[in-house]
Amino acid sequence: MAVEVVTFGCRLNTYESEVMKREADEAGLGTLENGAIIFNTCAVTAEAVRQARQAIRKARRDNPEARIIVTGCAAQTGADDFAAMDEVDLVLGNEEKLKSNSYRMLPDFGVNQFEKVRVNDIMEVRETASHMVDAIEGRARAFVQVQNGCDHRCTFCIIPYGRGNSRSVPMGGVVSQVKRLVSNGYAEVVLTGVDMTSYGPDLPGNLRLGKLVKTVLSQVPDLQRLRLSSIDSIEADEDLMEALANEKRLMPHLHLSLQSGDNMILKRMKRRHLRDDSIRFCEDVRKLRPDAVFGADIIAGFPTETEEMFQNSIRIVEECGLSHLHVFPYSPREGTPAARMPQLRREVIKERAARLRVAGDAAYRLHLESLKGTVQNILVERDGLGRTEGFTLTGLDTTELTAGQIVSRVISGHDGDKLLAVPQNI
Repeated sequence: MAVEVVTFGCRLNTYESEVMKREADEAGLGTLENGAIIFNTCAVTAEAVRQARQAIRKARRDNPEARIIVTGCAAQTGADDFAAMDEVDLVLGNEEKLKSNSYRMLPDFGVNQFEKVRVNDIMEVRETASHMVDAIEGRARAFVQVQNGCDHRCTFCIIPYGRGNSRSVPMGGVVSQVKRLVSNGYAEVVLTGVDMTSYGPDLPGNLRLGKLVKTVLSQVPDLQRLRLSSIDSIEADEDLMEALANEKRLMPHLHLSLQSGDNMILKRMKRRHLRDDSIRFCEDVRKLRPDAVFGADIIAGFPTETEEMFQNSIRIVEECGLSHLHVFPYSPREGTPAARMPQLRREVIKERAARLRVAGDAAYRLHLESLKGTVQNILVERDGLGRTEGFTLTGLDTTELTAGQIVSRVISGHDGDKLLAVPQNI
């Protein structure tokens, strides 16, 4: 039976799930009579952890004899909680999940129950290996890990304790992986990491993300589209800005880790930027790349946030020109400084998150409206859908289109959720 991997959370997890599937198969999990299910979890919110636990229980009900393995950030930060679940056979940390030997820890391979948890101290990990994958199952675009971990300690975030300190994949390994994926037919590759704009200082040569981007584009001329996952704008370097200005194969969509639009809340979050830094960055990028499209993560209802502070987050949607908003209602993560701060009532947090989503939806509709009549190059995904270079969802005619193909279409309108595209000769 095939090994099933259930993935929660970020693009980095999606990439790592492909590595895990290969390593688990190599370890022999595919030979188990009743199969194996691996849960690659996320710990960014309490809700993400709850959803993982719920999915694990359902998997056990549906597959009573299967072996269930739990790994990922939630397993790294809460190993004992998952080990206490009767449904779980093995808990692996974020380092262990990428090694075939770890999957031989199951009782089926002669290991007793006292070794149910295999989670090392992630802070002791010093390198991130360049794991090669041939494809990302079910995806029209491919993800490539360039960095892992985070050296910053934002007061709301548990992720550094799940991922460890920042460490970069050597540039040669990144280039080799991109070449491999392009040779396997991928037109678009997404560079991903936990704190991607911190790429490079731990490698020889004082590298930065911009240098990596330029090198990938130079060394892989057949790559049609290179995209960046979430970035921290305060760390954007000169080479990265030059690449945005001069290299059209670098996609003009940037997803920013803003978190708030209020200076006091940003300080209490222990962020390294202020609201004016974010506004100025968006202005600077648009001067270099007029077609730039911005998304952002914003937390609603952070501890001590007043209505006035929240309004600053509402206003920054327009001031930065954000069109793709990810809104997170604040949820305290045990062990973080923010969890010890004065908390807002849950109903206030939910109400503010709802208002922020309304502002985001209005900005998104304006963005859709602005693209009517334009010609867009669209990466076909599936089910008659694709994404523009600015990562805007687009409905497509499905005739003779295959996933991963890039097509040029005229935007005839939108339905409030996605652009509507037609062939240029219509």
